Formats: sequence, structure tokens, C-alpha cells
Amino acid sequence: LRGGSKEQPPPPIRYLLTSARTMPGSSMPQRFAFIFPMASGHINPSLPVARSLVVAGHEVHYLCREQMREAIEDTGATFHSDIDNEPELYEGREPDLFGALASLKKEYGLEHESFVEALFRLRVIMQEMMVPGLIRWLNAVRPRAVAYCPIMNEEAAYAAQFLGIPSVALLTTAGAGSLPCAMQEFLAMSNVSEDCIRHTFKTFEPHRQAVDRMNNKYALALKLIPNMEPFGRLDVLTYSLTTLVTTCELLQDPMTSELEDAYAQDGVTFEAVGPLLDKQGAKRAAGHKFEVAPADGKSVRLQDTESEDVLQQVRAAREIGRSVVLVSMGTVITGDHPEMGWEGRVTGADGEQHGLTGRELCHSAWGGAFDAFGADTAEEGPLLVVSLGPQPEALGELLPPANALCLPVLPQVDILRAGVAAFLTHGGQNSFTEGLANGAPVVVCPGFGDQPVNARKAEALGVGLQVPRPDPEVCGEAPARAQYRSEVAAALRRVVAETAFREAAAGCAEQLRQAGGVPRAVEVMVAAGADAVDRIDRMSKEQQAPAPRVVEVVASRAGGA
Repeated sequence: LRGGSKEQPPPPIRYLLTSARTMPGSSMPQRFAFIFPMASGHINPSLPVARSLVVAGHEVHYLCREQMREAIEDTGATFHSDIDNEPELYEGREPDLFGALASLKKEYGLEHESFVEALFRLRVIMQEMMVPGLIRWLNAVRPRAVAYCPIMNEEAAYAAQFLGIPSVALLTTAGAGSLPCAMQEFLAMSNVSEDCIRHTFKTFEPHRQAVDRMNNKYALALKLIPNMEPFGRLDVLTYSLTTLVTTCELLQDPMTSELEDAYAQDGVTFEAVGPLLDKQGAKRAAGHKFEVAPADGKSVRLQDTESEDVLQQVRAAREIGRSVVLVSMGTVITGDHPEMGWEGRVTGADGEQHGLTGRELCHSAWGGAFDAFGADTAEEGPLLVVSLGPQPEALGELLPPANALCLPVLPQVDILRAGVAAFLTHGGQNSFTEGLANGAPVVVCPGFGDQPVNARKAEALGVGLQVPRPDPEVCGEAPARAQYRSEVAAALRRVVAETAFREAAAGCAEQLRQAGGVPRAVEVMVAAGADAVDRIDRMSKEQQAPAPRVVEVVASRAGGA
């Protein structure tokens, strides 16, 4: 239906969402496309939304990576492989967390650049390779609306916009105000400045050419310097009808007036729906490894019997008044990303990696928990429940105490629901809000990105303490590990002992419960699809656009189930 590359898509879909409960035809079965990355923190909040849509009689189709298949299919949704559907990017290249970044670094002679620098240079180039496959896939699936991750799957919004399909962004951070600081932390991880990135965008000719081609072929308005006008603005949100945020108004990071004005000028809206928590026993994407042989490519999983056994031990402890302390350092830092993972280190000004690896950070954090509450018998002290991640022999030479239950993956939300005395977390947005939603005081041991932001927020809200990631000089790693372990132990003891932390966490839990959660997110998705065709038709007529052609495109590609 689109013969030429210059054909114009419908205008940006921008209308006021009404409640799906009152919208005519909203109960009719619809089909939705969910496009998310191989990153647990980004896909997990979408799973209960997909599950609820399926239960309500709708179809959900995911485009994602094989490692996420089991969790996706557990919702009743249909899994589709991004690698199979986007051959322009993946054929002949090695897939990784951010597409095929490592392979493209070699193709463009960027082997010696840091992950962060290379990602900025090559991101639009990768998106250009993804969009044709996405358009083919959306043509085949014919969804009424698209849900996507605006941080890692911008190409989803571009393809949906080109086809006239409304999209809803799912932002798994503490709102738009959190992004400038998180982006700054991301750059600092590789000692890269904002000015350096601006210069890169201006001078890297393959990037400039990719932006021009994308704009010309798909009638987009991508900027040569993206997400920096002002710094930290997510440009892709302009193409979506609204953005769901997985926190409540109270816990959102405030936007600067400049950032708020920039979004308002483009009609970008946000809705804080709180944490999107799944039903008890639901499978989550967790413990995956990125660079693994195909036979080992699936996420590490507990069998159902193992998961239930863990919960039984936690509930038994709670029934007799025994405290439970939950420990999890997240999925990325325990994974195998070269800079953010198990053996990854921060890149310094000299271009060399230094500081503690993810493994050293985890061992020190786990050791701190063991020092704080370890006991000689399984019945003494609090029950320590520790998520180790997917690495073989993850504990190494670290010996857990008798009262510690250490497993690769844990049913985190279910354990939090049972009640914990403290939650030692890396501070990822999902874990942070899941803990607070269940009234758990926290000790945050951040690794990167928005995690240091949430760590500082924990102290500001009075819900816990932070233990910042050490950044020792070369040869200073051993004393840094020992000091970090000691600080973690002290923080845990204090958070468990002082009731003020628990009281503050309980206050946050009430705020999060009122945010709407999964039911509101489902309403937004149903509303996005139920009336999309009629509204686009009316908008097209009002703007004197060639409405019959636009409606034909939307009806054929955004049809119901």
C-alpha cells in the first residue's frame, strides 16, 4: 500500500485518552504488538499488562529475544523473534543486548571505543536496519496499537508512526525527570562528556547519513543530535500518544522547566501508573545471559516446585515471626555485558577500565549481608534469601552462612509480598518500586544508569540507605572491596533496626497502590486501539489529508483480531 519512499504517513497521533470502560466498542477483541528488548528491567513491567489483555480476550504478540520467550509465553502472548524478523541487522552479525553493537563496531572501525561512545555513534544506523523488518512484522501481525520501550526500542515508534498505528511508550524509570541524571550517569560510566557526544553526532558522517535517510524514507523528523534539546529529552515520545510511567506522582523525579516546556510544546503526555506487578507465581524475565551458546540461551529459571519451596520457607519464617532479608543485585550486573556485567569495569579518562567488576561488587554486597545477619544454624537469625544470577559458581570462594538460601533466580515479587525486614537491591526502577510497593525498607547498592539516582532518592524519602559503588584507583581494589562490604553490613543492620525506615516505606506503598497499576495500563492500551481508526479518519479530514488512503492503510495494518 506504500509504493514510494516519500509517501507521507498520517499526522502524529495525539488525542486525549478517555477511559476504555466508557469507550464504544472497547470490549471488542483487539490485537496488540509489544516490542521490548532483551533486558529484564524493561520487559518485566509489560508482562502483567499482556497477561491481563489476553485474559480479557485480546491477542498480544511480542517481538523480542529468545531469552525472554518463556516469560512471554507464560502470559498467553505469542512470541516472535526479533533476530528472525530483522535480518537487515542480524544476518551475519552477532546479536547482543543493544542489537548487534559489537559486530557493527568492527565494521565501522570502532573496536577501541567504549560501549557508550559506540552506542551513540551507531544507534540510528542500527535503527535504520531494524525498521524494514519491523514494518514487515507489523504488516503481518496487524495490531490495533503498539506498546514499546522508548529507551531501547525507539524503532518501534518509528515503524508504527509510518504505518499509522498508535503507540504507547512504557517508561521504566522514575519519570521523564529522571532521564537527564540517568543519562549523565550513563556517560560518566565511560568518562564521556555531553560535549563529546554532541561533537560525535555532528562529525560522524555515517550517523548523519542514516538520520537523513530515515527522515526521507519514513517522513520522520529525527534530529542530528538526538535527546539533547534539552539534555535528557526522549525525542521518540513525540511519536506516541502517551507514555506510561512505572511509578507514582510522589516518586517521580521532577522535570526542569525547560524539559517540561519542551515536552508540552510537542504535546507529549505522561501517566504515572505505579509498579506493574504480576500475579503470584508468574514467570519473570530474569537471570539471562547475552553471549551464550544457543543451547544455553534461555534465562535461568526455577522450576515451579523450586519456586514454591522458596516461598514456603519464606512464609514459614514469617508465620513464626522470623525476619526475612532479601538480597538481589539485578540481572545486568550479574550478566555478561562487557562493561556493565559480571566482569565489567568502569572506563576511566585514560580509556582503561578500572574499579570493581560486577563480580567483585556482588561478592562484597553478598558478603556484607552474610556479615550482618549470618548465623551458625539454619534456624537462627533472619532468613537470608539471595538471588545470585546466571553465572556458574557465582559465589566463588564466598561461603554463605547456614541461614542463607542462595539461588540463581528468586520469585522476587512474591517474596516481597510475603514481607521482608529489608531489601538489599541494586536500585533498578522495577526492584525499587516493587520493594516500596510492598512496604520494604531498602539498602541500595547501585551499579549504573538510574540506579544511583534511586539510591539517593531512598535516603531523601527516608525509606532506606545507599552504599555507593566504589571507584578505587588501580591496585586499590582489595581495600575498596573490604570497605564496601563493611558499609553494606552496617547499612543493613541500621535499616532493620530503625523503625523509621519501615514507616516511610509503608507511606510510599500507599501512594503506589493508588496509582492505578496494571488495570489502568490495560485501559490505556485498549483505549489506544479501540477508537484509533475512527479518530485518525476524523483528524485526516479536518487537516484535509487524503483520508481514504490513510484509513485504508490503518485498516489493513491495524485491524482487529
